Amino acid sequence: MASEPVARAVAEEVVRWGSMKPTGVSLRYMMEFGSNPTQRNLLLSAQFLQKELPIRIARRALELDSLPFGLSNKPAILKVRDWYLDSFRDIRYFPEVRNHNDELAFTQMIKMVKVRHNNVVPTMALGVQQLKNQLCRTRKVPFGFDEIHEFLDRFYLSRIGIRMLIGQHVALHDPEPEPGVIGLINTRLSPIQVAQAASEDARAICLRTYGSAPDINIYGDPNFTFPYVASHLYLMLFELVKNSLRAVQERYMNSDEDVPPVRIIVADGEEDVTIKVSDEGGGIPRSGLPKIFTHLYSTAKNPPDLDGPNEGATMAGYGFGLPISRLYARYFGGDLQIISMEGYGTDAYLHLSRLGDSEEPLP
Repeated sequence: MASEPVARAVAEEVVRWGSMKPTGVSLRYMMEFGSNPTQRNLLLSAQFLQKELPIRIARRALELDSLPFGLSNKPAILKVRDWYLDSFRDIRYFPEVRNHNDELAFTQMIKMVKVRHNNVVPTMALGVQQLKNQLCRTRKVPFGFDEIHEFLDRFYLSRIGIRMLIGQHVALHDPEPEPGVIGLINTRLSPIQVAQAASEDARAICLRTYGSAPDINIYGDPNFTFPYVASHLYLMLFELVKNSLRAVQERYMNSDEDVPPVRIIVADGEEDVTIKVSDEGGGIPRSGLPKIFTHLYSTAKNPPDLDGPNEGATMAGYGFGLPISRLYARYFGGDLQIISMEGYGTDAYLHLSRLGDSEEPLP
């Protein structure tokens, strides 16, 4: 435990750095800069991150301390706040990066920071669930709950940005990157291949959960590629396919009818690459559609207990999959839209911007 004067000094630094404005970095700059990862460029990147990351992390730590409805005091939220304070301290008090050896040591340190924050999303979801359970017990559901959704959108979008900056810098150290890969950005990413990988993994979880799983049919040009971050696309498609598999499986579980497949269609447009995930899982009631992108809503009948043992990915229940998938799409200027026909099924449209064209600073 830090002594009280040290803790007070860190708290003052967090306030000071949290009042500074973060610097946006465009994807085009990231790609041009990263295409030539010389020692000098990596040193410049580390020096930028040493100044930029404390600002972004401090702003989130301050927000975590000032949430409405007592959310800041929930044990899970306090745990996340402590992770942010530890990371702020690690980066802020790291010796100034001046040479190649400093840069390598700094890179190892921020890799550990990224690992520390791996479980932020489920831990935040636990804190929100704790608050929701408390409010349900007292039957005091406040009208201003939108405030929490807006905070979570801001918080998770910022987290995506921090992880993108760290991940890009770390990945540029790969001595033998795949052809066309610049850090985290694959300039020749095949959406069909990512859809196949996400489908196989989602289907494996469905099989583990239910004992069977609907087929998945994928349509589109297998030779088509575009620049995007493979891990982001995988995460979004995995979530959408998983939702569709569950809806179809639960609708046809006790039926003698043939189980319809989930369909994935990849379209290469002038402006966007659009991926549609289509199912015949019965759809979502119209009254539920406005809630699907809130962080407190899940269509699962029995959401898993986030306090219990973590057994890896589950089919549903936390209520953060769709909102975070939409934030990943929006981070690069895309979007996620859900169109549902109750009594039939749901179509999810994932609109993805072409990354190489963007000079807009990222969040």
